[in-house]
Amino acid sequence: MSLPTTSTAVSYPAGEVTGKSPVLAVPVLPDGRWAVVVAETPFHPLDHTWPDQPADSGTLTVAGRELPVVDCQTGGVGPDGEFAVAAEIPVRRGDEAWAWLVLHVVDAVPGVEPESLVGEDAVLSVDAERRAALSAGHTACHLMAFALNEALADRWRKEVRTDALGRPDFDQLAMDTSKIAEWASRDEYRIGKSLRKKGFGTEDLAAALPDVAARANATLAGWLATGAEVRLEVPDTALTARRVWHCALPDGDAHIPCGGSHAHSLADLASVVVELDLSEDGTELVARTAVTAAG
Repeated sequence: MSLPTTSTAVSYPAGEVTGKSPVLAVPVLPDGRWAVVVAETPFHPLDHTWPDQPADSGTLTVAGRELPVVDCQTGGVGPDGEFAVAAEIPVRRGDEAWAWLVLHVVDAVPGVEPESLVGEDAVLSVDAERRAALSAGHTACHLMAFALNEALADRWRKEVRTDALGRPDFDQLAMDTSKIAEWASRDEYRIGKSLRKKGFGTEDLAAALPDVAARANATLAGWLATGAEVRLEVPDTALTARRVWHCALPDGDAHIPCGGSHAHSLADLASVVVELDLSEDGTELVARTAVTAAG
């Protein structure tokens, strides 16, 4: 089967949850499921290089059949026609020699050849309610990071890289894993020798943690009260384009590179509250962020 040599265009950064596009290819995955590739899609696929936000779910209707999209992955096509999926892709994400594809994974349809779908128009519908919940969780995750940086700023004894608001960037310097969920996120930070050598003070951190959380939550509440605009800076529609999240906070323009989906405004969020837990040995800090919707 001939595979596209141009990357999939994506419309989810603009908040789209529906679309219509021709089917370009339907490769069969090793487990027998089909990976439907279209020219343009509103679906957000899992980013295999930083899988923080889960893939969108929804449906794909083609040739009169409504097919549940059971997964959405990133695929790649190399200059020699090599096809690879997710972690099997052998090059860095965004490599210009490769085409980067959104793979809408559907179960095989008995009695139908996948090639028969090529050239047909597909109607794509994302589960909008789930998307909104994930978008809220992702926006809250970024807000929490900036608030946590501010709450921990006075613990640094040396100059280190700063975030967009000018505070020591604990979030990026200590980040281990980040997971977005519906109306929530969970971030794990490593506080080891490397971070201490950079100048982060860990003395009495366990005892101070309630005050750190209270300070971060007060900052978050103040930011939410502004109803500030949230936007994505999008240079082009290609799947691997470098997008940047922006939020116009009273402290300045908070921004960070991000390929996920987001709320359009802080007015969409009624509350964002973070809980902090430190491991017994003091080497892991877990931030659990919970969101409630406005209205």
